[in-house]
Amino acid sequence: MTASSVTPRSAADVAALGAIPRIPFALPCIGEQEIESVVATLRSGWLTTGPKTKVFEEAFAQAVGARHALAVNSGTAALHLALEALGVEADDLVLVPTWTFTATAEVVRYLGAHPVFVDVDAATLNVDVAKLEERIIALKREGGGKLKAMMPVHVGGQACEMDHIVRLACSHGLAIVEDAAHAFPTTVNSASVTERAPRSRMVGSVGHATAFSFYATKTIATGEGGMVTTEDDKMAERIRLMRLHGVSKDAWSRRASPLPPWYYEVLAPGFKYNLTDIASALGLVQLQRQPALVARRTAIAKRYSAAFSGHPAIEPPVLRRPEDVCAWHLYVLRLNPDRLTIDRDQFTRELDARGVGCSVHFIPLHLQPYWRDRYRLTQEMFPVASREFTRVVSLPIYPDMTDGMVDRVIEVVTEVASKCRR
Repeated sequence: MTASSVTPRSAADVAALGAIPRIPFALPCIGEQEIESVVATLRSGWLTTGPKTKVFEEAFAQAVGARHALAVNSGTAALHLALEALGVEADDLVLVPTWTFTATAEVVRYLGAHPVFVDVDAATLNVDVAKLEERIIALKREGGGKLKAMMPVHVGGQACEMDHIVRLACSHGLAIVEDAAHAFPTTVNSASVTERAPRSRMVGSVGHATAFSFYATKTIATGEGGMVTTEDDKMAERIRLMRLHGVSKDAWSRRASPLPPWYYEVLAPGFKYNLTDIASALGLVQLQRQPALVARRTAIAKRYSAAFSGHPAIEPPVLRRPEDVCAWHLYVLRLNPDRLTIDRDQFTRELDARGVGCSVHFIPLHLQPYWRDRYRLTQEMFPVASREFTRVVSLPIYPDMTDGMVDRVIEVVTEVASKCRR
């Protein structure tokens, strides 16, 4: 087997492939601690939702400063359960930024409700709060009594302008479900829906509910998985019920019940969204390692930005509030098309040809066939997202990247940008 035929699964594999190995766009950061934790869980005999998941929930709630944390099997499930627990139903309206993955909007449709798309801020790609307010006022003027909630998305791990969003929600009687798939650990200086005094707090303790993702490439990786955090006892009770078929007790809880262990009651038509103890075993170790993991992501982002700042053809990402912690799940570079002889798609091909994996986050939802056709959306309705989509390239940023890998990404990006400079 030749080195070029090996598919790398870790940074160590990449380093073993040769002098100039291919750098994957993303790799999970899994070490011996995670492996030992999973093996111990396998040997325990308790594989599905059980004691390990309960400990993971408690630790995560403490980490973000939330009253409740409820583990589920995906970030999408977390969003769905949060909206359902808030009472979103058929024909309700939910405000969603167009710059996000389809999961943010699709969960709205699961409930028969309708997403109302909003353009984004050019600097951060988070929802534009001025346009969000305009949309709310316009819907209210049109008699938008079915307007129920808003779903800010913390793109790349940088927090939205939550202080403004909280004020809007409170003024107009709207719920906030934060899509924090990219945003652990992320901080924001903001009021919350339960505490109106602004202060630095973790994303996960601001809105009525927050949904996190633990997909393989996220800042906490459990393979698949997610978490909902909330301060609301009734929401937590509803999510706990609905995540496992709407039955009164899960298998672990029935062990401590005075009723026979086989007894349960179906209280609602729920879902199969519970997280396994195997995944929670991974998540607990990843949670414990977070200070070091986010520090490494931040160090990589700083090296990239220092290298790319001042180059006329490319722009590093902008942090609105450098004092806040950004989780740096993504590093989204912008191209200046008027300074390049190639477009974004060709730019990504040039990186790929030189062995640097890259991606694009995101294809705005108003450009996707289902959302475009279902809601008659046009590019002109979202001028910022439409323009910025043609400029963005996501570069590799994960804790197991070596300094040599970071150097190589910088070298290739600057080489392509300079070679193709207009």
